[in-house]
Amino acid sequence: MNQPLLIQLSQQARFSASQFDWQSVGLLSERMLQIDPRSAEGLYLKARALKNHRDFVRARAHFEKCLECDDTRYDAAIELAALYSSMRRNGEAYELLSKYENLLSNSPHYLDSAGTTYIHIGMPEKAWPLYKKANELQPEIDVFQANMASCAIYMGELSFARNVYRKLIDNNPSHRQNHRHFSRTAKAKDESHINEMKALLQDTTVDSARNTPLYFAIGKELEDLGKWEECFQFYAKGCSAISDKIKYTPDEDIALIDKIIETCDAEWLQGSPVNLERGNHKTPIFIAGLPRTGTTLVERIVSSHSQVSSLGETMFLQMSLKESAGVPKQVPLTANNIENVAMGDLSNVTKIYMDALAYRIGTEPSFIEKLPLNFLYLGLIAKAWPDAKLVVLNRNPMDACFSMFKQVFTFVYKFSYSLEHLGQYYVAYDRLLKHWRGLLGERLIEVKYEALVENQVDVTKDLLEALDLNFEQGCIDFQNNTSPSTTASSVQVRSKVNSSAVGKWKHFEAQLKGLKAHLEANGISTD
Repeated sequence: MNQPLLIQLSQQARFSASQFDWQSVGLLSERMLQIDPRSAEGLYLKARALKNHRDFVRARAHFEKCLECDDTRYDAAIELAALYSSMRRNGEAYELLSKYENLLSNSPHYLDSAGTTYIHIGMPEKAWPLYKKANELQPEIDVFQANMASCAIYMGELSFARNVYRKLIDNNPSHRQNHRHFSRTAKAKDESHINEMKALLQDTTVDSARNTPLYFAIGKELEDLGKWEECFQFYAKGCSAISDKIKYTPDEDIALIDKIIETCDAEWLQGSPVNLERGNHKTPIFIAGLPRTGTTLVERIVSSHSQVSSLGETMFLQMSLKESAGVPKQVPLTANNIENVAMGDLSNVTKIYMDALAYRIGTEPSFIEKLPLNFLYLGLIAKAWPDAKLVVLNRNPMDACFSMFKQVFTFVYKFSYSLEHLGQYYVAYDRLLKHWRGLLGERLIEVKYEALVENQVDVTKDLLEALDLNFEQGCIDFQNNTSPSTTASSVQVRSKVNSSAVGKWKHFEAQLKGLKAHLEANGISTD
């Protein structure tokens, strides 16, 4: 073995990596592996090159072999954990992070990377100390600061996050996402930050897509100040910019709803009883409903109970349904395949699901899965889990639709960026909810948002009783719950219940009249 040559090749490859010349990294690492096929450094560098060429399968194999050859390579372990996370092999990602995070104390890059993977697997409380340590070691790196600030919001450290974002904005005034995140950390008291953002909009060389974060941030702060007409104008600009980019129509999403209604009928529900093979005797509480209808609020209330933990929002249910039916992970559930899923053998769905989230299950006898989109699959959940609790949130449709319209959901809820699409989708959603009511009967636990915020104690008591949980005062004082929240409502849930959002749509009655007319024409009350 030619050790001096291996060292020379490693130095050359690492220099090439610093220049983002991944082709050279790949060639140099291959020469290293020709000299020594078990060179941990060569395997690591080859894996990095493969990863940056998006050959994730081979990259994973090389990182795995690197660790076989040298199990002290924390760099390979953290890279591999990130790949496992992207494949939704979250338990394996967690095992690697747990094993190696204590070796990262002098590596700000991998502290930050490990923190990001912890975020991806739904564990911001684990990410928080790693982000802070990375910033202690290299406080001048903007991306480290931004990641830490984002995590601070999840952890409820809003003042901390606000101060970090302010510093980032001062260092780079044109960074539009930092302006948006800064706007989320507190209510605007004046127009000073609004004016900063409006000044950026004067740059005519920047297109509307790049300005999208500013549109929503300006809209939010104008709404804070009660400037209703102007705030709506900016929300509309933001939604229009996203709509222009994604070119979405709701036809496929509505077709999925109609196929679910057609497939999941009473005969289907009663046929082929499921044999539970979950491998873990915990009671799941699925909280669903359209986004911005109070699902996070109810999650915080119920998870404040001593007998309940929360997983937050995961995609494990959809993953488990697809795996049980042999649908590839990367293929979405659509009208074309949902019938095969529903008509397939659901007996192993619970085990697949419970195995996938075993790394996060606590000692509490019940746990919450809160993903709004799961309202699509309530019938399948009911059939797969005879003892699962199904909670659905209802909110005034106008408030619900407007609240979705003004929220950035990336590309998850694509129907939310157009009032026309919102109206069309809401009608289909209402049709599905009525179907679930008829099919599931008393198994469906419905909570009305307006009733909850106006009569928190009584509605909470009723909800806990329906969930077979004893009343606990902590569920009323949920704002004292220090657990992290990574949802769009992560800021609001740090406050006590209030009714300030009830009827807010009426400030925009003129702008929403078309939506209102469409809903009412389809038999949906907007009162």
